[in-house]
Amino acid sequence: MASQRSTTVSRFIAAPPERIYRAFLDAEAVATWLPPGSMKGIVHSFEGRERGAFSMSLVYPDDEASPPGKTSDKADRFEGRFVRLVPDERIVWATRFDSEDQSFSGEITVSTTLAPADGGTDVTMVCDNIPLGIRLEDNEEGCRLTLDNLAAFIGG
Repeated sequence: MASQRSTTVSRFIAAPPERIYRAFLDAEAVATWLPPGSMKGIVHSFEGRERGAFSMSLVYPDDEASPPGKTSDKADRFEGRFVRLVPDERIVWATRFDSEDQSFSGEITVSTTLAPADGGTDVTMVCDNIPLGIRLEDNEEGCRLTLDNLAAFIGG
């Protein structure tokens, strides 16, 4: 049964849409800006093109007292694919966590829109079909931190 649970997070980034769009299609860039907070990103595979697949792990720091990861005590591993790419405007990817816990199962769709704004870009990230095991507040906060990282990475 598909979940209707969703979050939406927006942030202004002082950079043009084309620079932000490119950061979604580069494996090294994604490994840098995608992990929220103090997590680290490891890219296992990455095809930055429409219908291209990717696999990543988000690793919690050793010293952090955090809830266990979805895949292991210290990691969230996920696989995904680029569903739709509209250059400099929209990135849609679908992801699945690698977890034995059924509360994390299901495919999450993340749709990111890039809207030109005075002096930069309004970036909006919508997550649909969030599994029941993920608190909506946590997903929202993770997306906020990710967009902050993206802005820092881009320099905006």
